[in-house]
Amino acid sequence: MSPPLPAAMRIVFAGTPDFAVPALEALVAAGHNVAAVLTQPDRPAGRGLAAAASPVKPAAARRGMPVLQPATLKAPAAQGELQALAPDALVVAAYGLILPQAILDIPRLGAINIHASLLPRWRGAAPIQRALLAGDRETGVSIMQMEAGLDTGPVLLREALPILPGDTAGTLHDRLAVLGARLAVAALDGLARGTLVAVPQPVDGVTYAAKLEKHAARIDWNCPALQIERQVRAFNPFPGATARVRGTELKVWQAAPADGTGEPGTVIAIDARGIVVAAGSGALRLESMQRAGGKRLSARDFLRGFALAVGERFELPATK
Repeated sequence: MSPPLPAAMRIVFAGTPDFAVPALEALVAAGHNVAAVLTQPDRPAGRGLAAAASPVKPAAARRGMPVLQPATLKAPAAQGELQALAPDALVVAAYGLILPQAILDIPRLGAINIHASLLPRWRGAAPIQRALLAGDRETGVSIMQMEAGLDTGPVLLREALPILPGDTAGTLHDRLAVLGARLAVAALDGLARGTLVAVPQPVDGVTYAAKLEKHAARIDWNCPALQIERQVRAFNPFPGATARVRGTELKVWQAAPADGTGEPGTVIAIDARGIVVAAGSGALRLESMQRAGGKRLSARDFLRGFALAVGERFELPATK
């Protein structure tokens, strides 16, 4: 006979962006009692800078879950509120605020984090984009026990996921979010049964996924074409890799390595498949682009409103 299913746990869930929503939904579907949801305070967003809720907030509200939005978890009042909930476990998915040790000590079975990398590679804020920029062939999800350090806790579960040739940060994000949701449910099951073994992260292989700044999205045509192609995928859907030509800033949404050589930034060919631009080594075919305020277009449609000619040159970054 198979072992009996563990009883539903009393959970506090902490998450903010889209990545966290599948995990919250999976915990509910698995029968766990989500006593409260922590998410970051509403932030100004959009052209009008109106206060906007995180993606997790409406997902929780639709299910009638209490939503807590403290500006910090270091305040005694916030800690007391969580203490009063008496959770069995705290599940964290891209929450975005520091959890002090006093918070981590509250749940009976501890706090677990859903991290979108194969730890200890790519600890930190932007593991999906950094894996793409580095040309990694695989990534994955690690479920770790949380401690005070930055993604340093022992790993309870991990599963690898191949990075496909056409993956963008958006497509990889969505696949990892689904994987993370499944592993979070499995981790709670293992914690309830006492079958999980926490494995300390090795010292070797530690890398850090620093937050990406918008200026890093600017294409440097002196770089190899393969590197620029990875940059385009890593910054899709946000904020979009940028390039300038004739003083106009464009966003490049899709590109592929192409044959050809020339001075970096020079348009060396235009064909039905796109605009071929020379890079530091090799060339890149721009296949989908967008002007400020315009729509995302295929290169063919883009050229109807912004004609480019062979020999024109995209701007290079200023030298220091």
